[in-house]
Formats: sequence, C-alpha cells, structure tokens
Amino acid sequence: MKTAIIYSFKTTRTRAVAEAIAVGVSGLSPEMIDIDNVHPEVLFNYDLIIAGVPTWFDGELPFYWDEWMPELETLDLTGKKVAVFGLGDQLKYPENFADAVGIFADFAGKLGAEIVGKTSIEGFSFNSSKAVRGNQFLGLVLDDDNQPELTANRIENWCSALVEKM
Repeated sequence: MKTAIIYSFKTTRTRAVAEAIAVGVSGLSPEMIDIDNVHPEVLFNYDLIIAGVPTWFDGELPFYWDEWMPELETLDLTGKKVAVFGLGDQLKYPENFADAVGIFADFAGKLGAEIVGKTSIEGFSFNSSKAVRGNQFLGLVLDDDNQPELTANRIENWCSALVEKM
C-alpha cells in the first residue's frame, strides 16, 4: 500500500508528529511530502494519505492548506483512504479545538475519500470542535501544549490501529 504523510515541512510540532507517525507506520513505507512544494495531483499516487493539519487561531486552517484546498476541489479521491492528524490547544481554544482536523476530513470525504483513523474524545476537555462526530475525533488530535505526556502514547496507538486496518 503506497502511503504518503503530507504536511508543511516548515512546521515544528507538526513535523515532529509526522516523523513519529512515519516510525509508527514504517511497515507501510510512508513517503514524507511537503505540501509547500507539491501539486495536489500527487495524491493520486497513494492509497493512504496521512495529512498533518494543525489548527491555527480560532479554528482556522493554516494558510498553506487553505491555499491548497481550492486546487484539491477538482480531484476525485474515491478509493483513497485519508487519515488526518492535527494539534490544537483545548484550554486556549475550547470553542474550536482542533477544528482544522474536521474541516479537512470533511473536505476529503466530499471528494470521495474514506476517512480512517478516528479516535476517542476521551481524555480531552473542550466545548466544541468541528473534528468531532458522536464521541470520536475524525482523526488523531493532540494537545501538546497541555497534555504533552500523552502525545507519544496517542501517536503509537493511532499508528497501530491504522496499520492494522490497512
């Protein structure tokens, strides 16, 4: 299964998480892709797309994803599996915690992708999030600002579940 981990290489914490995920899914031989230097059509080359989408400010996508998404709108991702991960701050932004994960997962789903890698909201405390459906996040959500001691275990568990599903 061809696997891509796509994120902005300019991000420090997202890059650290992406690198940990690459180790966790090493059996899938992931390729690291810099969103800042690639055209969206590259996604056609992969079966599993792992997207690193941190939430900025009050629930916004980072500018590089925001600029990339209009180019994605014309693609048909039917048959592709998309897993999303992102960082947020549940204490400073409890009204839109990790919204970008949900924004991108919904967007990829509308393009035909199967969203994989959902995780429990258990252990988090926030008021609202576009990343939540029922009692699950639409991907791996991390709060490295307030729960750094849980990050490694959450990544490991998520990666194990992804590999098992593939």
